[in-house]
Amino acid sequence: QVQLVESGGGLVQPGGSLRLSCAASGSILRINAMGWYRQAPGKQRGLVAGITSGGSTNYADSVKGRFTISRDNAKNTVYLQMNGLKPEDKAVYYCNAEASRIVGAGVYDYTYWGQGTQVTISS
Repeated sequence: QVQLVESGGGLVQPGGSLRLSCAASGSILRINAMGWYRQAPGKQRGLVAGITSGGSTNYADSVKGRFTISRDNAKNTVYLQMNGLKPEDKAVYYCNAEASRIVGAGVYDYTYWGQGTQVTISS
């Protein structure tokens, strides 16, 4: 199986910074796209930032210019550097990975989620 383990969440003051990490492990042939989603209380989970295996990135409009997604393919790890945090950034942040695995005689693509890490912005 495949596991995504997140770290780096916590409490920070408005304007502060946090760096989230997510490491994938398990029987992986390759990891394709990776991303970060977030879910605030009473709201749907939505994309924060995504990155392809080639390094192309996309961001939600609300975080452009403040957040930066990056990845280390050798470590199967994705990062989210969050600067200029605002109270509205408070949410549970989830790591997502699209991974290819060998199952029997075939190669199949699967979607995996991390367990989530809480980010709280408060003075």
